[in-house]
Amino acid sequence: GGKSDVIELDDSNFEELVLNSDDLWLVEFFAPGAATAKPGPHWAKAATELKGKVKLGAVDATVHQGLASQYDVKGYPTIKFFPAGKKDRHSAEEYNGGRTADDIIQWASDKAAESAPAPELLQVTKESVLKDVCEDSQLCVISVLPHIYDCQSECRQGYLDVLKRLGEKYKRNRWGWLWSEAMAQPKLEEALEIGGFGYPALAVLNSRKMKYSLLRGSFSYDGINEFLREVAVGRGSSVPVKGAKLPEVVSVEPWDGKDAKMDEPEDIDLSDVELEPEDKGKERIEL
Repeated sequence: GGKSDVIELDDSNFEELVLNSDDLWLVEFFAPGAATAKPGPHWAKAATELKGKVKLGAVDATVHQGLASQYDVKGYPTIKFFPAGKKDRHSAEEYNGGRTADDIIQWASDKAAESAPAPELLQVTKESVLKDVCEDSQLCVISVLPHIYDCQSECRQGYLDVLKRLGEKYKRNRWGWLWSEAMAQPKLEEALEIGGFGYPALAVLNSRKMKYSLLRGSFSYDGINEFLREVAVGRGSSVPVKGAKLPEVVSVEPWDGKDAKMDEPEDIDLSDVELEPEDKGKERIEL
């Protein structure tokens, strides 16, 4: 009753709210007669904490016996888990966690993390991308890939696919995943001391501590996986970010997914600009 976040379910709304929704659900089948079997404060607290991640429902099994027998409920309370996406009555899984609010929250959060989509792998095209991703994540994984002239679309896509697979593997850690083209973000490379190592390169940044760790092994699925495994358990060495703050980012056009155009005059102009003294280039940008 009251303002509980537990959703009351019955024969009339169960299919629509639970089975036909994309949401994850934990549903408690209870019998009001049994003193211990009513959805208690733990269930209500968990429902509030899990809002937006997992929905918690309750079915009075003495009133809705058909529903209870459909889900093979024999004792009270019985809790069933319904995964995300389209489901039917065969989708229900037994809940096998503890009964305190903390147990329920932990169990449901793990399930939510398992079914969460992999994080997006974003190109650092402007300041806000770096800021948003790195400040919202415990760690952000930043890769600097070879210039498109040195590694055309198929080659680059190969690297991006490896990073996406790793993003999927480590999605429960809720890290941020970013990439940049070699020399496109000089301040970022300088802050993470990436430039000198050749490309591709990868660093993991903790923006709260302003420290980072650099991948020393091979830039391959296995090489990066081994490195991230160490990072995930807090092993491996980290060093302070140069300047002790998130580096400046210049706005660049996002990659269009294509090979480099070899013979367009604009490209020649760009390389001319790069050859001029740095200050002159800056003036030109400001004008």
